[in-house]
Amino acid sequence: MNRELNIAGKLSLLFINHPLTFIFGIFILILGYISLLLMPREENPQIKVSGGVVIVALPGALPSEIQKVIIEPLEKKIREIKGVENIYSFAKDSVAIVQVQYFIGKKKKKSNLKLYDQVMRNMDLMPHGALQPMIKTMDIDTDIPIATIAFYSQKEQKKDLVSQSQLFNEVSKITKEINKIKDVALVDLKGEKKEQFNILVDANKLSSYNLSLGQVMKQIQALSYKTPNITTNTQSSEIVIFGIKEAIENEKDLENLIISYNFQTPIYLKDIALVEKSYDIQNKKDAFIYLRDDTNDFEEFSQITLSASKLKGANSVTINEEIFAYMNSIKEELLAKNIKYTITRDDGYMANNAVNKLVLDLLISIIIIAILLIFTLGLKEAMIVSLMVPMILSLTLFIGFILGETINRITLFALIVSLGMLVDAAIIVIENIHRHKKESPNMDIVPLAINATNEIGNATNIATIAIIMTFIPMFFVGGMMGQFMHPLPVFVPISLAMSLFVAYAFTPYLVKKIL
Repeated sequence: MNRELNIAGKLSLLFINHPLTFIFGIFILILGYISLLLMPREENPQIKVSGGVVIVALPGALPSEIQKVIIEPLEKKIREIKGVENIYSFAKDSVAIVQVQYFIGKKKKKSNLKLYDQVMRNMDLMPHGALQPMIKTMDIDTDIPIATIAFYSQKEQKKDLVSQSQLFNEVSKITKEINKIKDVALVDLKGEKKEQFNILVDANKLSSYNLSLGQVMKQIQALSYKTPNITTNTQSSEIVIFGIKEAIENEKDLENLIISYNFQTPIYLKDIALVEKSYDIQNKKDAFIYLRDDTNDFEEFSQITLSASKLKGANSVTINEEIFAYMNSIKEELLAKNIKYTITRDDGYMANNAVNKLVLDLLISIIIIAILLIFTLGLKEAMIVSLMVPMILSLTLFIGFILGETINRITLFALIVSLGMLVDAAIIVIENIHRHKKESPNMDIVPLAINATNEIGNATNIATIAIIMTFIPMFFVGGMMGQFMHPLPVFVPISLAMSLFVAYAFTPYLVKKIL
């Protein structure tokens, strides 16, 4: 050790005789195991698109007016903001809603600040009577749901015991409870049938009475206004509370609605239309599930699918456990109401399986590497190199956990991709030590191992850094693909850097103990 030591030589010198090296190695493995347990798991990387919502109220304005005097000028100004990708607008009675979607990768806080500033600076464009705009932040998670549950009615003689509207009402209650679970971002329903009154107007009868559809709509809309309860005081200081009963309670209330008069003869809604209490047929959404019956044939069931997505960075395993635990707690209650359900997607289960499969693949890979090295370096040398792999992966997972990363398909892919490169540094170190030992069999193993490690340090560092640099450009890939492939440029460079540290610190130590 008569020459100056580089980073490889210094690390080997520090660890080869240190009394805590063995304990430190065990500690690294424990850290890796804990990180593996605690890291959030998901099947695929979750892609997040940030955005904002601008709500402007203009009391008494029609949707057409809202569109012309609020939405169009507001959209024009918002499009001037750098980073805005899409704008979705909705004009309703007395209110305008403008949803702004930023480009993937744009910083949420900075973009929302720009949106707020742009809206407030252009308040002079708003019509007289418009209220102060409300600006809310919005995060759109474009990842597929982590859990889906199909609800359907039991049948008797091939007839549903529960109507679709009743099923929707019951599932809606479940939706509210699941939405309360921590880290659940959104709960959505597919195939729902919202209860409503359907008015099927006969165009021929409408024409015969010389009426327009607008007249019919106006009369029906007049019933939709609710009169609030009123309180007043009498002379005897008694409080009187009264209210007006809902104008529409059943089909007859609508059927007997007077639309117009024909020579002082009232024209009722039932004269020109069929009124029925059913579900939303304008936006018909049908969903079916096919299950095997007692005869092993498939039977079709109308169903409502409940889907739940999570917040970015949350653990799909723990969330799904809570969701399905809640579903299990109300299972008997649902059966009593003739409602059954089946789980059609469990992302947590799939994520767990993927991680367990990786661990198995890694063990197989370590065994294969060990067998190959036995024929080239020897049994003891192969054993030392094989011990390096779990230590490297443990450090990689720990750093990933600290950085807030999750375990998903791309994370596992990154680890598998880097697996073959992880042992390069350890193989180079131990092969050089092996060569020096053959050349100087009588030399003390400690200075020999340090010199051998120091000798190949600079060259190994440059070669590893060159490989790391090939993955760095992936950090700058934007859009959806950049977010999806994000774990690759994170975990591969980290694992390669850790392979250098482990090779320089622990390989000479293990050589001293085993060889």
